[in-house]
Amino acid sequence: MTSAELLTDAFDRIRDVVHGAVGGLSGPQLARRPAEGANSIAWLVWHLTRIQDDHVAGAAGTDQVWTRDGWADRFALPFDASDTGYGHTPDDVAAVRVDSADLLTGYHDAVHASTVRYVSALTDADLSRIVDRAWDPPVTLAVRLVSVVSDDLQHAGQAAYVRGLLRD
Repeated sequence: MTSAELLTDAFDRIRDVVHGAVGGLSGPQLARRPAEGANSIAWLVWHLTRIQDDHVAGAAGTDQVWTRDGWADRFALPFDASDTGYGHTPDDVAAVRVDSADLLTGYHDAVHASTVRYVSALTDADLSRIVDRAWDPPVTLAVRLVSVVSDDLQHAGQAAYVRGLLRD
């Protein structure tokens, strides 16, 4: 298995967990928060997708799907178009509301397609390229992509957990 195939598989797994977490849920179910100050499924999936979109587009040197393809307008959230959810307050989390799971999965699938197009063409040599010099040590493409996979899987798992709580 090549590194490109490994990365593609990892991002496919994120997509699968996202679809399982949101599939068939209504807008109110997606917005439900299990406790005051907790994250909703809608926020978790929106945030993990925004992080993937932002970080992969940055590494690839492309425009984000969020703005390029009009997803920011479709979601109509009360945030700047560059917002990814990092540092959001409980009130910000509550503001992420959607009518159905289709909006979340539509955006996620569009980002997934863009991500897979990018990572499937990578070579092992590409992975050592520095993509962020603001850190010590500087962040390589490999570290950035593993970070995105890790963050996304954690948030997707949290969304699946919150879905399980909806039965109560």
